[in-house]
Amino acid sequence: MAASRWARILRRLGHRVRTAADYDGTPADLMVAVHAWRSAASIERFKAKFPDRPVVLQLSGTDIYQYIDTDPVPTLRSMALADRLVGLNDLAWCAVPKRLRPRLCVIRQSAARLPHPRQPSARAIVVSVIGHLRDVKDPLRAAEAARLLPAGSRVRIEQVGRAYTPAWAVRAQAEMESNPRYIWRDDVPGAAVRRLLARSHAMVISSLSEGGANVISEAAVAGVPVLASRIDGNVGLLGVNYPGYFPAGNTKALARLLQKLEGDSRFVARLRQAVARRAPLFRPAREIAAWRRLLADLRAGG
Repeated sequence: MAASRWARILRRLGHRVRTAADYDGTPADLMVAVHAWRSAASIERFKAKFPDRPVVLQLSGTDIYQYIDTDPVPTLRSMALADRLVGLNDLAWCAVPKRLRPRLCVIRQSAARLPHPRQPSARAIVVSVIGHLRDVKDPLRAAEAARLLPAGSRVRIEQVGRAYTPAWAVRAQAEMESNPRYIWRDDVPGAAVRRLLARSHAMVISSLSEGGANVISEAAVAGVPVLASRIDGNVGLLGVNYPGYFPAGNTKALARLLQKLEGDSRFVARLRQAVARRAPLFRPAREIAAWRRLLADLRAGG
């Protein structure tokens, strides 16, 4: 998905782009690699064949918050070979070795506005969870928090995203059967995701690790308040002083935020103001301009 995104931007900037899962030796003026650990062999092959041609490496969350510790050799080798490192959040530099930080630039993923005005549901306090069901996303945290709400609460958790394993599908199905405040709609088209955002009162991102989730950009641009786990990948997008954080994995803390979302209008107003302040950072024009500057810098030999 990230490769397709960068390819669209580069084509818009007038470049010819070829995407591939692995580098096969085809000549190119520049390589844009996604994921230091997964692209390690491709980066090595490209640099061996064209040592004077630049590599731009986008650092994923698993690169800088997992593999840099658990499998550092290929990860750090890729980072050292790259001429530019692209982080997706403002705190990515914290995980990059000091000697490589001068190569790092932050390019936040952008999002388009909703095609229709946002209209939160009147029947319930809809809280969306958008993303695939896998361990690092801690995907059922919002559902578990909703169980702790008072009996009369109108909060409903609506989740979309594919289960990465059969076990996660079984868990989501079981949660639906036992939790009347939770529904999982499985994988849905992008248009359905946008409709869910449009009728959401808030969105929860409960991940244990993130490089810079595009769903935060989408929520902010849509004007949807975000309740987020306090991890670098989220703080690096929403800002240090954002009012909607909870400790990662803390069900009770998230439940308290959900209760405030339902009953504290001043808290909701603070959330809305905070996402409105961040929304301009995620405009498509800013993302495109950032790539234009990066490429111009490379051409100039900077």
